[in-house]
Amino acid sequence: MTAFSVLDLDDAASLQAADTDGRLRAAALGGAQVRSVAAAVREDALARLAGLQPRTLLFVTAPGRATRAAALVIAALGDGAGLPIVQVAATPRWVGPLDVVVVAGDDAGDPRLVDSVAQALRRGAEVVVAAPDEGPLRAAGAGRAIVLPPRMQVLDHHAMLRYLAVCIAVLAAVDRTASGRAVPDLDRLADLLDAEAIRDHPTNEVFHNPAKSLAARMQNRRVVLAGDGPASSEVARHGAEVLLREAGTAASAANLPDAVATAEFGHAKSHAGPGYDPFFHDEQIDGPALQSPLRVFVLSTEANRRAVELRFAALSDAELVTAEPEEAPEAAGDAPGGAGPGPGRVIEQLAVLAVRLEMAAAYLRLISGAGEWSIVPGAENEEESV
Repeated sequence: MTAFSVLDLDDAASLQAADTDGRLRAAALGGAQVRSVAAAVREDALARLAGLQPRTLLFVTAPGRATRAAALVIAALGDGAGLPIVQVAATPRWVGPLDVVVVAGDDAGDPRLVDSVAQALRRGAEVVVAAPDEGPLRAAGAGRAIVLPPRMQVLDHHAMLRYLAVCIAVLAAVDRTASGRAVPDLDRLADLLDAEAIRDHPTNEVFHNPAKSLAARMQNRRVVLAGDGPASSEVARHGAEVLLREAGTAASAANLPDAVATAEFGHAKSHAGPGYDPFFHDEQIDGPALQSPLRVFVLSTEANRRAVELRFAALSDAELVTAEPEEAPEAAGDAPGGAGPGPGRVIEQLAVLAVRLEMAAAYLRLISGAGEWSIVPGAENEEESV
């Protein structure tokens, strides 16, 4: 039982015809999700938070996309935040009228999120709910919480960028002079994500298509996504989840030092010899079956390129994945709402990488035949695909 590519990545017509459930389009909606949050802000959804300058901003997040989005923003800001930002699993007892609590998750019936909203409101905090406006969560808010429900329906594993936009919007609202200048403008961020989706369009050939190129290099390999720091490691974890849920590819997410540690294995046993045929391989006679090759993809920002390349030089098969300068151009330092060098640029570039990984996962799903099995007699150096 071996797998082959059902489709050619450069056959745009076949790719689009095979994408009957709109997976490529769904992966390209990151910019639209960010723009929908920007539209809510323009409609004064966060007017109550304007210039509030709270004692603490808390992100109460459900496991998964919401947690990773909040962690990415906190890690990217570092000491550049103008107020204490805390990420917690539930509303703590010390929350009071001087705090702002953002409750984010996919499930409007999650008891922990429902209780967090109720507790924060009871203690007088300003509450923002980034979740579906329905069920127990809607009842807990009871018209007192600020609600930012999803305006676009996307698959669960594509929702991280919406949570990222909510975190940015709330930070800009409560602390415009400090944190608001450190985070990117939502409209600019949406434009960058749309530009990435255009580059990843099926009609663009592999050589000019970053997502197709990633998919081609991931196919038939064991994949490790490694972040060069706390923020990029969150994108690595997001990419691993998307690859698993979208394409059935079991990818591992790791920090860069952990990925570099795999160099001691040399990856020698990953490559098949000239006479290897998986169909006739007998583990009792020939020993353990050879595994598919391991490839490490290091996620980083353009500013860290040179330093990161030196750190993973010992790996026999590793590649650096960044958003190149032309993909996230410099904004004028005095341009209103622009993200100059610093946390804003880091968030922009990592968001671009998140879109690229989502598009690559969609391409992997299509070229693998959406999980269908095929028997190819005599196929060499191929592997099973989910």
